[in-house]
Amino acid sequence: MRAARLIKMVLLLQSRPAMTAAELARELEVSERTVTRDAQALSEAGVPVYAERGRAGGYRLIGGYRTRLTGLARGEAEALFLSGVPGALREMGLEDAASAARLKVSAALLPSLRDASRTAAQRFHLDAPSWFREPETPALLPAVAEAVWDDRRLAARYRRGEEEVVRELEPYGLVLKAGVWYLCARAAPAGSFRVYRIDRFTAVQPGEGRFTRDEAFDLPAFWTERAEQFARSILRAEVVVRLSPRGLRELPHAVDAPAAREVLAAGGEPDADGWVTVTLPVESEEVAHAQLRGLGPEVEVLAPGTLRERFARDARRIAGLYRDDAG
Repeated sequence: MRAARLIKMVLLLQSRPAMTAAELARELEVSERTVTRDAQALSEAGVPVYAERGRAGGYRLIGGYRTRLTGLARGEAEALFLSGVPGALREMGLEDAASAARLKVSAALLPSLRDASRTAAQRFHLDAPSWFREPETPALLPAVAEAVWDDRRLAARYRRGEEEVVRELEPYGLVLKAGVWYLCARAAPAGSFRVYRIDRFTAVQPGEGRFTRDEAFDLPAFWTERAEQFARSILRAEVVVRLSPRGLRELPHAVDAPAAREVLAAGGEPDADGWVTVTLPVESEEVAHAQLRGLGPEVEVLAPGTLRERFARDARRIAGLYRDDAG
């Protein structure tokens, strides 16, 4: 356990000019006293860790010291090779760079671990696009990806409905969701962060210089928040339904995830038959009709009356189809 922590400490110091004891303690999840002892142990082992005293002090490596990746366990080495998604890297124009990086990492590993890339590839493959659709790589994706990596502003034309708008953007990050590429960017100068579909860009070119990235921006957290907002924003109507115990269990498979989570979190007291009455957020009556039909006899629509009548007509038609089998 301590050996792994010492290796992590060296790698942290390699990646930054210097770190305070508090920063190292936070990263390593130990006390500052333990950081001091670990730094002493590394120094005694020949790793040139230098401690600078004072308020602005900390720890750093001297003499351009670098370590080879000989401390990786097999599981860690295999996980390292899973961090690249070949299809996505290819679409962004980064396949050659990723291949070169994998070769360099392989060369730095112990001989017993150099098959990690092969064993990982045999055990995990990410197929991002949805079923029954042929993914198309947006022609402008490599240019957008280059701007993202380079923190370079983009002058872009974007298709919004029936019109095109011109924007100068600060491109912060790319997201691949169900085979569709999105750009998370801030309108320059100092505008709000928004999400743009890459396939709706009609033209992009480098803008005026680079931008200073907001270090507080967290791409995964931003995407999660916006995705939740979008999913919730389309649920503009409500229906009242009774659900059997089985219907309640199957609800997340039938309706939109935010709606199902809201209903299940609210709970509800079962009636004498064990059914629960809930108010369900939906996109529209038409969508609710299509979704709730999948629950069959495990759901009863109570309101609105127009939706209940739709299900009543469905029930009469189904009963008519199977009348001869009622025997």
